[in-house]
Amino acid sequence: MVVDKPVDKVDNSANRNIFTHNGAVIGVFAKQPVPGQVKTRLTPTLTAEQACRLYDVVLRETVAHLRTAGLPLMICYSGQREWFRTIFPDLPLLAQSGKDLGDRMRHAVKSLFAVGYGPVLLAGSDSPDLPIALLKQAVERLRDQDVAVVPCHDGGYTLVGMRRPFTELFEGIPWSTAQVLAVTRQRSRELGLTLHETEAWHDLDELADLRQLVARAPDSKTARHILTTLNELF
Repeated sequence: MVVDKPVDKVDNSANRNIFTHNGAVIGVFAKQPVPGQVKTRLTPTLTAEQACRLYDVVLRETVAHLRTAGLPLMICYSGQREWFRTIFPDLPLLAQSGKDLGDRMRHAVKSLFAVGYGPVLLAGSDSPDLPIALLKQAVERLRDQDVAVVPCHDGGYTLVGMRRPFTELFEGIPWSTAQVLAVTRQRSRELGLTLHETEAWHDLDELADLRQLVARAPDSKTARHILTTLNELF
């Protein structure tokens, strides 16, 4: 697979008007669904192909859901640019760049502030039923707080927002562990930043998370996909 090279600017060719004014923007961190490269914590309970199909459904539903917030949305992508342009033809794209998640988030934040946006919010691609009220609460609190997060019950966060490019916040974080939020709090204190936390929400990393989503939002596309294709696990 040929992977698009990282770029230092937003590919806005899909919509040349979306970045012409100031205001909040949501960047969705997304991977191209490739077996063995997405939702790996769900394997071997799921096969690599099952996990890949699940991630594809989750990504599409998450993006569709975030659109309802009424804020400009863009995709911070990893994979082939043409795949994302085909699936999300009306959304601007920004290639992820960096050796780890902290580097990639830092690059995205700097790029979005550089084209005139602020505050900047980064969202994961695996919370398809994130309450829009929590997202809007984060945006509102960024009027007087430096950073706002929507925590995850697993010790991380599903969304982080900044009113300025405080990218040092992403340094020294033990990504993909239960200590992400705790260390983020510590880094905020060290940097003298004010941090607002909303009510915690859920992502989809473990089998138990899938079961909780089915119980919580049975009519969602993701829940229907789970019940249709993975019913033997329930």
